[in-house]
Amino acid sequence: MGERDQVRPLAPASERQISDDEEATSYFKGASKKRCIKCCGFISALLLLQAVVVIVLIFTVFKVKDPVIRLNGVTIDKLELVNGTNGTTPKPGSNMTLTADVSVKNPNYATFKYQNASTSLFYHGMLVGEAHTLPGKSKARRTLRMNVTVDFIMDKLLSSPMLKSDVGSGLLPMTTYTRVGGRVNMLNIFKKHVVVRMNCTVAANITSRTIQSQECKRKVKL
Repeated sequence: MGERDQVRPLAPASERQISDDEEATSYFKGASKKRCIKCCGFISALLLLQAVVVIVLIFTVFKVKDPVIRLNGVTIDKLELVNGTNGTTPKPGSNMTLTADVSVKNPNYATFKYQNASTSLFYHGMLVGEAHTLPGKSKARRTLRMNVTVDFIMDKLLSSPMLKSDVGSGLLPMTTYTRVGGRVNMLNIFKKHVVVRMNCTVAANITSRTIQSQECKRKVKL
């Protein structure tokens, strides 16, 4: 019994040191793994938040909205009328111009730059004038107004058989077609080509040289 009750000898110091080192190593590995998991979770959450913010911006601030083009008014300049055997008609050899007040509203948070803008003028379906506008830009959330001057092709206008009756009524019916093509560029990341078209039917009062009535239809291609 005495031998059984004897206390077992302690393990050598070297073995205890190895055991302590293993425990310390295991502890630090566990702590390092936890920190790594927390760090990965934080980075994942941050990336997810950034993705949500980008998606929200794409569908709100960075969403490309249609520029709006309007015909604010039209005036006729240099119109000279003469009384002839066929009634009052524009004077042969004279010049006749039409000035259109056109505005382009840019509702986007980026500048709308247009490379080409053209306006064509038709009289009873016949092209009687055309004008081109120099490249320009409409600033973010601003409205750009420009005057487009169209010179009439008098030979074509005078050759129309409808001219006499229209001049006699005091109203000159015309159709204008305006096309503005450009691009909306947001932070050099979101780029969108935009083409704005507008067809207007107008009735010009020859006496007052202003537009008496107008009806416009707009179409935007993104």
